[in-house]
Amino acid sequence: MKREILNYPDKKHFSPKSNPRWGKEEETEIFGQNVKLFRKGKISEDDFRRFRLQHGAYGSRLQQNYSMVRIKIPSGEITPEQLEKIGALSEAFSIGSAHVSTRQNIQLHWVQLEDVSEVMRGLVDVGLTTREACGNTIRNVMCSHFAGVCPDEEFDSTPYSKAIARFFLRNPVCQNLPRKFKINFACCSRHGLVRIADIGLIPMKKEGINGFKIYLGGGLGAASFIGHQLEEFTSEDRLVSTCVAVVRLFDRLGNRENMARNRMRYLVNEMGWSKFQRLVIKERSNVEMTISLETLNRYKVEWETPGIRQLSNGRKLPLINEKVDVNSDPYKRWLHSNVVPQKQNGYFVVFITLGAGDITSNQLRSLAKTIRNYSGEECARNTPNQNFAVRYVKANNLPEFYNDLVKIGLANPGALSLSSVVGCSGTTSCNLAITNSHRLAKEIQSKFIELGIDTEDSLRDSTIKISGCPNSCGQHEIATIGFYGGASRVDGAMTPTYTMMFGGKDGEEGMLGKSVMRVPAKRVIATLIKIIEIYKQERSAEESLSRWISKLINGVVNGRGQVKSLDDMKSALAQTVTLPSPSDDPEAYMDYGNDIKFSAKTARGECAA
Repeated sequence: MKREILNYPDKKHFSPKSNPRWGKEEETEIFGQNVKLFRKGKISEDDFRRFRLQHGAYGSRLQQNYSMVRIKIPSGEITPEQLEKIGALSEAFSIGSAHVSTRQNIQLHWVQLEDVSEVMRGLVDVGLTTREACGNTIRNVMCSHFAGVCPDEEFDSTPYSKAIARFFLRNPVCQNLPRKFKINFACCSRHGLVRIADIGLIPMKKEGINGFKIYLGGGLGAASFIGHQLEEFTSEDRLVSTCVAVVRLFDRLGNRENMARNRMRYLVNEMGWSKFQRLVIKERSNVEMTISLETLNRYKVEWETPGIRQLSNGRKLPLINEKVDVNSDPYKRWLHSNVVPQKQNGYFVVFITLGAGDITSNQLRSLAKTIRNYSGEECARNTPNQNFAVRYVKANNLPEFYNDLVKIGLANPGALSLSSVVGCSGTTSCNLAITNSHRLAKEIQSKFIELGIDTEDSLRDSTIKISGCPNSCGQHEIATIGFYGGASRVDGAMTPTYTMMFGGKDGEEGMLGKSVMRVPAKRVIATLIKIIEIYKQERSAEESLSRWISKLINGVVNGRGQVKSLDDMKSALAQTVTLPSPSDDPEAYMDYGNDIKFSAKTARGECAA
């Protein structure tokens, strides 16, 4: 069969400042009407739950009268107008702050159920939607925040990411999948979460043709898997048919009975990669022979007109690497860990360090103004590390940019360092959470900035990620040092604890971390400091922490010390992780953010409809 039957529409052009309209006014009306019907008992709880999840309203922890509203930010690209609107909605209907997630969404917590439709209506005004941000659908389509500015990329994957997001949004093919489905676009082999997605894509060229290296079947959770490469090269004209084929296979063959094993990664693992790969190739041929023009016309890659995003000197530029320490000038310290040159000559990416993804309404408004003043593309990108990246900032504007951030409390250093700790929402809002991972992440960040951890280049390529349970919303399994929450009985007292993992990696070389030991919540910070101390004693020459840990878990450490294996590490940390008796220090047995006795309370999860 000739692939030419896929007559893709002509590619259109758009301005870099364009604002795609993702939301629909009528959906807000329908949501409000269904809330009223639910309150009157005319819609069952299960039916309403499926409906609200499909529209991005997630039940809040142990309080079903409140919702977390998850806002989809396709490709992570967000405009000043949208930031201002989210700030206003948070003040009016939420808790006065917003939360950036690890999947480039923005979440508003503790919204009254009756107010959700009003939040949705406000989002529609600025082109945003919550549709399919939750539930058994294709979730927010991610794209690397470096896409378009990365010196190692073959081409900008952003237009393709947006086209796929637009194609699947409200598409009948993905409205009732066995479970949630995730698509991640990278910019290059180093930047992007392609090996932990249902579909992960790295842009590449072959004989001058744009295309992708596609990975399938990855994902994190109680059981995690790294994705498999589909084929050597998938040309751009087969991108949509490949994605549709994978979604259709999952829809048809996925496990709809056992919610604990109904993600696509389980299907791939149980069937075997070779068989699944053959089915995808065959299904793609079926799609290409039968897809209607009407369906195909949903997929449109919109290219930009020549402008600021196309400027490039073609050189690979290093990170800003002026030596700093904890006593350095605050601006230079911030510059060291929060600013990176992009491939476009004279422009920089500025990272805004958030505390575990949190930002207040006032900060959102002020940040919007700063972006208008200093970003050549007049927008920002959400990052998987729960920060903002503001791109196309000129060198002579960096001091003024920094001063603006100082005024609003967003000038913390450490965005591109070990200090930028990822933490899911944990027990602050999630039904499944056991521990307050959110607060712990903030405590670590604060302590590390105090200690100047952000200034140490040997720690710069390492990450710390924390989840409040084994379900990996904090992506702990791809962290250099990861933690997931649980509960243990220590000295007769129920205690919040974390299982610590070593050696995870993101990017194309994605790797899942290995479990090391359990650490009580109140000993995590001391344990991390001890690990860094051991690393500095044991490392060879200028070996980075990430490299040293990788060698440690593989038993090939050649350092001058005594810690050469995970068992050695456990022995070295044994005293550090030990708690005093409950009578001597009862607070050591409480979770962060609580002043009462710890108890492991959970409720029905909201991840699936």
